[in-house]
Amino acid sequence: MACAFCSIITGEVAAHRVFEDAVAVAFLDARPLFPGHVLVVPRDHVPTLTELPEADVGPFFGRVRLITAAVERGMAADGSFVAANNRISQSVPHFHVHVVPRRRKDGLRGFFWPRAKYADEAEAAEVAGRLRRAISDAAPGR
Repeated sequence: MACAFCSIITGEVAAHRVFEDAVAVAFLDARPLFPGHVLVVPRDHVPTLTELPEADVGPFFGRVRLITAAVERGMAADGSFVAANNRISQSVPHFHVHVVPRRRKDGLRGFFWPRAKYADEAEAAEVAGRLRRAISDAAPGR
């Protein structure tokens, strides 16, 4: 099955593009949370953030930053919500960042899942240790 975002990038499928260059393509989300909701995608097919080559991270997120400023300015928004799913809840398996214009009292309520505290400091320390070990394994020498 063809990637929906790759089809937009190549022009096979129409979309309301707001930006494109050699690094990224940005277009209006077909089902926006609010008008001006933009998706920013890497031009090359990359399924998840963790698969985006390290050399591409800075240039890609530079474009996300540019689009975020433009969405806020262009939509006269009070701010923005910038988010990306990684596998879970990722409706299209091509990495993408949502840039959503926000206004005070717009009805969007932060994150949509229940939040809780760690049971105690020992649990928090154990979780932090697991993450430090995973980071060390993924990026030796850092």
